[in-house]
Amino acid sequence: MDGKSLNVVEEKLNDLKKILPEVFTEEKVDWEKLKAALGEDIEFREERYHLNWAGKSEAFRALQTPTTATLVPDKNESVNFDNTENLFIEGENLEVLKVLQKSYFGKIKMIYIDPPYNTGNDFIYSDKFAESREDYLKRSGTKDENGLITREGLFRNSKDSGHYHSNWLSMMYPRLFLARNLLREDGVIFVSIDDNEVHNLRMLMNEVFGEENFIVSIIWKKRSTPPNDQIIGADHEYLAVYAKSIESVALNLKERSAEQISRYNNPDNHPKGPWTPGDLMANVKGGRYVKSLYYPIVNPKTGESHYPSSNGNWRFNSEKIQELLNNNEIYFGDNGKGRPKLKRFLCDVKSGITYNTIWNFVPFNTKGSQEMTDLLGNLTIFDNPKPSGLIFELVKLGSEKDSIILDFFSGSSTTAHAVLDLNKQDGGKRKFIMVQMPEPCGEDSEACKAGFKTIAEIGKERIRQVIKKIKAEDEGKFDFAKSGLDLGFKVFKLRQSNFKIWRGDKIESEEELLRQMEAHADPVAKEAKIEDILYELLLKSGKELTSEIEYKDGIFWINKNEMAIVLEKIDEDVVKTVINGKPGKLITLDRLFQNNDQFKTNTLLQMKDAEIEMSVV
Repeated sequence: MDGKSLNVVEEKLNDLKKILPEVFTEEKVDWEKLKAALGEDIEFREERYHLNWAGKSEAFRALQTPTTATLVPDKNESVNFDNTENLFIEGENLEVLKVLQKSYFGKIKMIYIDPPYNTGNDFIYSDKFAESREDYLKRSGTKDENGLITREGLFRNSKDSGHYHSNWLSMMYPRLFLARNLLREDGVIFVSIDDNEVHNLRMLMNEVFGEENFIVSIIWKKRSTPPNDQIIGADHEYLAVYAKSIESVALNLKERSAEQISRYNNPDNHPKGPWTPGDLMANVKGGRYVKSLYYPIVNPKTGESHYPSSNGNWRFNSEKIQELLNNNEIYFGDNGKGRPKLKRFLCDVKSGITYNTIWNFVPFNTKGSQEMTDLLGNLTIFDNPKPSGLIFELVKLGSEKDSIILDFFSGSSTTAHAVLDLNKQDGGKRKFIMVQMPEPCGEDSEACKAGFKTIAEIGKERIRQVIKKIKAEDEGKFDFAKSGLDLGFKVFKLRQSNFKIWRGDKIESEEELLRQMEAHADPVAKEAKIEDILYELLLKSGKELTSEIEYKDGIFWINKNEMAIVLEKIDEDVVKTVINGKPGKLITLDRLFQNNDQFKTNTLLQMKDAEIEMSVV
């Protein structure tokens, strides 16, 4: 306590920093950034310390433009759709991140992404802002007339381009901003990168997450020897690690190896269990002398006195040493006549060991290529894909056993592979969400020749093969159903809304207004399927895609009775059943009332009397 009253301004600034860390520069509010974050006057003019690039204003508009898109299920491509809580979402990740905002805001414990490194040969996502949302969705979100995304959704970002770095920053900024929204307060994000953009990534992450939320930059040794075609060959990559809130972030210690645990034993059957001898001398550089800590320790069995080494002292005072002697927590060697050592008990030390920033204990990238070959055949699908062992270690570090892990540049789904393997090892119930655009494989590529039309198809097939591998390796060893191990995934695909979108900007005459009003008499699109409408309503009501759904008597019950959705028929019997079920909310379609306004009004009143919130769409 400093004796001062509450600093109201400081409290408000701290609250603002939690909500909008990106508007702070050097601990002060950047008013242009604040106006941009609120959608006003998105231009950056003044000279001051900040990250700026050509196209930053458009990047702001990209993240602020709402989407009407939805996600539709594809059970044919899924594994164990009805029971799994894992997700694979096929679609352009900027739109998908927007779609997920309501349902997964503040729910993701860990994010890992391996974005394009901007080497000059990468294809990066093209976010065009002048086009309509329908055109954008058709181009970036899903398909052409053959059901495949076209190269118009991507472009090669050549180093010859005058906006080489700016293009990459414009792609990354809105995605990182939306990703931050999805993290829990104790959440963490890991971003793989190399020397091409590591400097810009750090500045970008500082702006989006706040410089104070930087944790560390991990250096991963990715190959055993450096490439010999350069004077100095890079044999490493980086992992930028940021917290949603540095005050709340929760990370795990590294597990001790069997060899490290074997150093602890219990030769004297001590009641506290295994121990290992440790130094009783103070860890003081230069042998700092403290008079009160310089005294003899007497061996109770031999009577011999032991003094600290020259110019040093013991770690503890004499009272503490006597307590340790009384508890048989000091060791005098195997023969009982050596210098005193402290018994360091395994039960008293931390549950693991601290990670360091140099990671040379995980597999090289050649292991990633070998994994792809083992699972999908002898194909060169990706150049040096990440080994699952690297992501495995990150998931151990950054998640809890029931966490949701998100990867929105999922590629070949290495992250899903790692989550499944770790759950199998430690009995965890972690859930993954993979997001991958259906980027086409090159016509002459080995992947295409093997039957894979898109990168998304490769990712889905890899997950299927990992599931098969786990089942084959452990068949007969335990009951998968009873173990709770989730060996499945639901596939969803980004699509335009199942509801007609009012486009007032295209109305230029009274006739056009009348035509659009007639078209919207029934807001549900003609081709919409009941199941697709159901999941869109779930998403737009803030419910997760893995919500429990029970269909009974024409009613979809969500998470027991959190919500009821009626999409096929509504009559007095259905109304009575809903009221008896006492859901928190009811959603139904306007067209089900068949223009019977009296019945609709009565239903709204009955729901109000039953304290059930009702929405008609």
